[in-house]
Amino acid sequence: MNTDKYEKLKSEIREFNSERDWEQFHTPKDIAISLSLEASELLECFQWMNDAEVQKAIADDSKLGAMKDEIGDIGNYLIVMCDLLGIDVLDAIADKLQKNKIKYPADKCRGRADKYTSYESDN
Repeated sequence: MNTDKYEKLKSEIREFNSERDWEQFHTPKDIAISLSLEASELLECFQWMNDAEVQKAIADDSKLGAMKDEIGDIGNYLIVMCDLLGIDVLDAIADKLQKNKIKYPADKCRGRADKYTSYESDN
């Protein structure tokens, strides 16, 4: 991710919200709720589809556009949340990736979709 582009986007989101006086509604709790709701709307794009239907939907520009819009909403709220909490989203992702490398060692979990607790005691 281009950090200059990210900072410009964050500034545009702040300005957009400020012009509408929406900051008053942007509490961490309400943004977390909004993130969850938008993630659910992304899930709705795939509801009741089998794998073949998902691939067909992804190939459909209209359906892919709807998915892109939901991802945009999720990204918008994630940037607002990070801004509210003073968290750099790129640092948060990088830090979590390092934790996951420890939690999910490749030699123990390669090809497995289990929760890490299922192989913690493996020798």
